[in-house]
This record gives sequence, C-alpha cells and structure tokens, in this order.
Amino acid sequence: MNMFRTAALTTAAVGLTVVTIGAATAAPVTPAFLSASQLPAASTAWHADPVKPGTGDDFCTQGVAPHAASKHREFRTELDTGAQQTITVAATEAKAKALVTKLRASVESCLDRMKEQYPTIEGEAFHHGRVDVEEGANVYSIDTHDTEIGSSDIALYSVGRDGKAVTVVRWSQLGELDGAPLDGFRKTTRTAVAKLY
Repeated sequence: MNMFRTAALTTAAVGLTVVTIGAATAAPVTPAFLSASQLPAASTAWHADPVKPGTGDDFCTQGVAPHAASKHREFRTELDTGAQQTITVAATEAKAKALVTKLRASVESCLDRMKEQYPTIEGEAFHHGRVDVEEGANVYSIDTHDTEIGSSDIALYSVGRDGKAVTVVRWSQLGELDGAPLDGFRKTTRTAVAKLY
C-alpha cells in the first residue's frame, strides 16, 4: 500500500472527526438585541442599558412571557422618551407561536386594563398592521390621557417572531400619537426581528 495515500486518508479521517465533534458541540445561537442607534430618532441621544435576565417592567405585557426564558434591555434619552426590548426563547416553534398570540392579546387589551385600574385614564388604541419580516411582527399604539393630572402619554408596541425567538419592543414618551415616530418604529421592529437569528 502506498504510505502517502494511507497518511492522506488518515489525515482526512481525523479532519472529518474534528469537524463532526466541532459541529456537535457548537453553542446555540443567541438572539441579538437592538443597539441604541437602531431606535427611532429622538431629540437627544439614546443610551442602552446592559441586557438583563427576565422580562423587565411593562404594564401591558407583564406576566405573559416566562421570566426564566427571557432577557430584556432598557433604553433611555435625556428627555421623556424611553424604550424596552424583551426577547424570549421558547422550547419549540409551536410554543413561540402561542406566546406571540398571548402577547398580542395582552397588548390589544391593555388600554381596557389601564382604565379599570386607573379610572381617570382615557385613551385610544390602534393596530397599525403587520411588518413583513421573518415570521412577522405586528405594531400597535396606545394613546392615553390622565384627566386628573392632565398628562398625555403615547406608547408604541411591536410583537414579532423568528423561529423559537419572540421579541416585544416598546417605545414611549409624553405626548400623543401624532408626535410618535411610527415609520421609524416600524423600521426598528423590522431590525429587531431580523436580528433574532
């Protein structure tokens, strides 16, 4: 037998073994969060806090996504504008799809729950349609006015999914819907879902 050919075959076999082991032990891909520069333009610069475990605080979606399977990041500006992104990785795509349904229902019913808990709140909520990215995302707005305090707040929400990963993005500030960057938020939503995997 030709020794050079035998050595070449042995080397090739070892190389295949290394590749196979490397593929088997590769770490799962971790979904990526938005950066501050990917949020809608604001009058002052955005600052991104570190990613933290859990779902964070949000009235509209609190208690829907499993805390242990979620991470979140807070964003803020120098003025009264803030944002939050939550990413939850479900065990299966079917469970991720079910979570999207629950989160959408929670956002859609949020204004009614606010009015029940805070009787001086008035407002309007709208579904602004679907963003065509990966398995899709939906955009909402909740416009509230506190008749006792006299303050108005606007919040934009999106719920999207790519495979087993589900993300919720919330943007909020003092003011009303006509002052909210709806087109910019759609772009942010598209980026958030595209960055999951």
